[in-house]
Amino acid sequence: MRAQQAATEKVTAKLTVSSGTVWEALAGYSRAVRYGDHIYVAGTTATDDKGQVVGAADPAAQSRYILEKIGRALAELGSSLADVIRTRIYVRHVQDWEAVARVHGDYFAQIRPANTLVQAQLVGEDYLVEIEAEAIVGAGRNITSGQGD
Repeated sequence: MRAQQAATEKVTAKLTVSSGTVWEALAGYSRAVRYGDHIYVAGTTATDDKGQVVGAADPAAQSRYILEKIGRALAELGSSLADVIRTRIYVRHVQDWEAVARVHGDYFAQIRPANTLVQAQLVGEDYLVEIEAEAIVGAGRNITSGQGD
């Protein structure tokens, strides 16, 4: 219901979403925040609702889980992955960049958001990938590649 309301009304208040991980309460942040038509999704790791790492040794599996988690947060705020205009990807090991980039491509091949991928010292040894995203509600309605369209 909240997602339907958020999708059809002009949002003038700040709306937040929690995915329920222990880190959100501990560090005092939201998984995603919507203000107006803009949605900001915090750095997201492959942590399930029990606090366990998903795909501990597999950067591609972690990336898929993370992007699905981001998609759920966007949906709660009346949006979807189609509305994503920017992603930032952090990888623990630079050699994992291609596996992670391929998953990103699977999800965003038609959407083509601006993207940055960098190596970073992530918190927690089992975390190989962290992704954050920005979306504008409605941005995905008329997707064009800008390549001769």
